Amino acid sequence: MILAKNPNFYINDSQRKRALEFYSKIFKRYGKVRLDDLLEKPSRRKFVDPFEKLKEAKEKDFGDYSKRRKELLKKGREWFKKRVEKWGSSLWIPEKKLEKCEVRFVEGKSFRFGRTRVRFTGPLFHGIEYSRVGWVFSTIIEEKNEKLIHSSDLNGPIIEDYASFILKENPKYLILDGPMTYMLGYTLNLINFRRVLENVKKIVEEVDFEVMIWDHHLPRERRFRERTKEIWELAKKLRKKVLVAREYKFGKRAVVEEL
Repeated sequence: MILAKNPNFYINDSQRKRALEFYSKIFKRYGKVRLDDLLEKPSRRKFVDPFEKLKEAKEKDFGDYSKRRKELLKKGREWFKKRVEKWGSSLWIPEKKLEKCEVRFVEGKSFRFGRTRVRFTGPLFHGIEYSRVGWVFSTIIEEKNEKLIHSSDLNGPIIEDYASFILKENPKYLILDGPMTYMLGYTLNLINFRRVLENVKKIVEEVDFEVMIWDHHLPRERRFRERTKEIWELAKKLRKKVLVAREYKFGKRAVVEEL
């Protein structure tokens, strides 16, 4: 069974292109059918703007940056409307039970496998609001009294509401995508970087995790630990285990720190 992101909406052109290539191969190999023969006309549905669900981010006071932020949000809404038009006019890849594989699109859905429950969030921005990189979803895996969250590419998280989602879930194990410190001053400005640090502080302070793996975008440049120093110091002070993936798996520091 393939549990995957919906390739028909809340998706950008790059994601859509790769999805078409991927499912063409999957349907051919496991179902012996051509994807082109299975594409469907889009159903009539309303696409909710994910920004409208961000109560905390919408109400946050950005001070002198507020004017610029409003300009960016306006452009983002215009971009989203164009995305909606495209989703409603393109043929859709269907969910399908093939001869040797089942394809399911999972945003906002829940599945049970024996004693294990797997939940998926709805579409989340890939970083900042209206990020042109597209959308992702977070995964929550539960069994008995244990819970793991894989945040996916939230870049920090940057958005306050996404941090609150993690606080509310209170996972025992948290795999969290960190900020792109290697893009600081370019695609990641200081305002949004400070948002990340404040959000992660709350997560470290309030989530009763046994371990938090803070990785993916984070350990890609040598100064990542210095730039996020206050988080590591806070974790040490609170005796909370915050590690990059290589530390957790092999007991070694990030590769970039050993170059």
